[in-house]
Amino acid sequence: MINQTDFVNRWLVHIKILADEIGPRASTTESERRGSEYCQDVLVRLGLQPEMEPFNSARSIFDPHLYASLAMLFAFAVYPLGGTLSAGIAALISLVAFVSELLELGFRDNLLRRLVPKGSSQNVVATVDPAAEHHQDMILIGHVDSQVTPIIFSSRRWLSVYQNFTTIAFILFSTQVLLYIAGTFTQWNWIWLASIPSAVCAILLAALCIHANRTPVTAGANDNASGAGLVLALAEQLQVKPLQHTRVWLVCTGCEEVQHYGAIDFFNRHQVDFLKPVTIVFETLGCADPAWLVKEGIVIPFYPDSKLVRLAERLSAENPEWGAHPAQISGGNTEMADAVRVGIPAITLMGITPQGEVPYWHQLEDTSDKMDPAVMSHAYAFVWEYLKAIDKGEARSI
Repeated sequence: MINQTDFVNRWLVHIKILADEIGPRASTTESERRGSEYCQDVLVRLGLQPEMEPFNSARSIFDPHLYASLAMLFAFAVYPLGGTLSAGIAALISLVAFVSELLELGFRDNLLRRLVPKGSSQNVVATVDPAAEHHQDMILIGHVDSQVTPIIFSSRRWLSVYQNFTTIAFILFSTQVLLYIAGTFTQWNWIWLASIPSAVCAILLAALCIHANRTPVTAGANDNASGAGLVLALAEQLQVKPLQHTRVWLVCTGCEEVQHYGAIDFFNRHQVDFLKPVTIVFETLGCADPAWLVKEGIVIPFYPDSKLVRLAERLSAENPEWGAHPAQISGGNTEMADAVRVGIPAITLMGITPQGEVPYWHQLEDTSDKMDPAVMSHAYAFVWEYLKAIDKGEARSI
C-alpha cells in the first residue's frame, strides 16, 4: 500500500530529474523537449497512453514588448517630420503597438505575436478514466519550461519597481496614442514635447527586454518542475485510486513562460472534448505553503471561479495544519487565465507566502535543494483532498 509520503517522495524525484539532470528548460529548446519526453516516459510507465502534441511558440516573453517599445519610439521620431501626414502615421503606429500590447497581455492573437521569432514546442497529455460513471472532467496543468533570470526578479524591491513600471508604461503609451491622434487634427506644437515621457519609458522598456533576453535560464525547480512533477505524482496515485466520477486530464505544458502558448494550444485542441470541466493549475508548490490565487495579471486582471475559491476556503478552514491561504499576484499570470478565457471554471494552487513572495521566482537559486518536504506534504494533502471534493460534486454545490 503506497501512502502519501511515498507520493511526495516520488514528486521530489520528478523535480530533481527535471531541474538537476535535465536542467534549465527554456521555451522551445531541446532541454524543454527533454523535459517533456521525461514526463511522457513517466506516464507510459504508469500504464497510460500520453500524447505528445506539437505546436509553434514564441521563444521569449520579452520580444513582443521589445517590439512594442521600438514601435513607440519610431512613432515618436516620425511625429514631427511632416505635419499632418507624419502625425497621422505616428498615431497609427502608436495605436497598433498599444492595442497589440493589450491583446498580448490578454493572451490573444495580435500583430506582435505574428512578428516575433518562433520555435517548436510540445504538450504532454494523458487521461485517467473514473472508476464509475463519467460525470465531469478535471484538467490538471503544470508547465515544464523555465524562465530567464532578469534583474527585475532578483528581489522583492526590484519586482515592486517592475510592477509599478508596467503600470506607468501602460498609462504613458496610452497617453501617446491619444496625444498623436489629437495632434493629427490640431497640429498643436506642444504635443510632441508632451510625449517625451512616453519615449523615455519606451527606451527603458526596450533596455529591460534586451537585458532579460541575455540572462541565463534558471533550473526552475520550484517554477515549475514542482508543478509538472506534481501532475506526474498525482497520475500515479490516480492509477492506484482513480476518482469515482471524474475523468482527469494530465497536462504537462510547454512554453508557459512565453505567454502560455502550450495551454492556449491545449484548450484550442480539446475544448470540445470536455464534459463539465474544471481546471486546476499547479505553480511553485515546493517551497512555500500552498495558496489559492484570488487575482492575477499584468495590467489585465484574471479571477478564479468563485465556487472553486469557496471550496478552497472551506478545506483550508477544516485543515489548518496545511497552512493554506488566499493570495494574489500582480506581476504575472498563470495558465488559469487560459481556461477562464474559454469559459472553463479554473483556479491556481500556488506556493506563495502570506506576504505575497514567490520563493526563487525566476532566479538562478531556484534549484532542487531548496524544496521543503514538509511544505510539499502540506501541498500534496491539500491538492488531493481538493480533487476528491470536486469529484464528489462539492464545488458545484457550494
